[in-house]
Amino acid sequence: MKYNYLNWILFNIFVKLKQHDMLKNAIITGGGSGIGLAIAERFVRSGIRVIITGRDEEKLQKAKLLLGENCFAYPLNVTDGKSINEFINWIEKEFTSIDILVNNAGVHLKKPFVEMTHEDFEKVVNVNQTAVFNMSREVAKNMAKNSNGSIIHISSMAAHYGIPNVMGYTASKGALEAMTRAMAVELTPLGIRVNAVAPGFIETDMSRKALSSDPERKRRILERTPMRKLGQPAHIADAVYFLASPESEFISGVVLPVDGGNSIGF
Repeated sequence: MKYNYLNWILFNIFVKLKQHDMLKNAIITGGGSGIGLAIAERFVRSGIRVIITGRDEEKLQKAKLLLGENCFAYPLNVTDGKSINEFINWIEKEFTSIDILVNNAGVHLKKPFVEMTHEDFEKVVNVNQTAVFNMSREVAKNMAKNSNGSIIHISSMAAHYGIPNVMGYTASKGALEAMTRAMAVELTPLGIRVNAVAPGFIETDMSRKALSSDPERKRRILERTPMRKLGQPAHIADAVYFLASPESEFISGVVLPVDGGNSIGF
């Protein structure tokens, strides 16, 4: 009897270890808060191991505590190419494969075009475009070994509209969507799908503060949005999860607007 009980315990330990080994691995840049955290939460809930990155180590650790044992936090400056290489080497050593990459990290700068300096523009482009290129390139090398992977970029409605005072952000997100299509053409034959999600007006701490001080702007936003409401980070997370899942296996090179219809509003 004791022998059978011991076997049952050992068998369950074995099954749990095998399940742990079989978990898909997802990198989420800027995963410590906002939309990135919502994506990480959605993945963990679906049994995906997530590695979240960001520059704020305290924020990352809080997110890790919230998400549990299938979340790993790695402080990272995505504009540092050497650090990206070290990060990928660490993941390959710890988990072997990378199945999903979500390029969510980004910066926003609001400034009139004629006042924006070269340094201002370069800073935004480095984070929103160049860092995405560098991270995607290194991750794609790992994914190509297994002929499998999904890369998802977080774009913005700014890539589709003429929005004043955000020249660097608009340019970087427009380039990101062009990169999505170009990467898909090259990487999809290798088994790596590449897509993007373009969020509309999403209710985050930052947007909540901005709109609460400008009720007229909020009114205009809601009037143009057919659903008459702001989106939630979870709406973006669900879209990203879909593009990372087998349910979207025949989709590559698309930019999916998640905006309550704002982009087709009038």
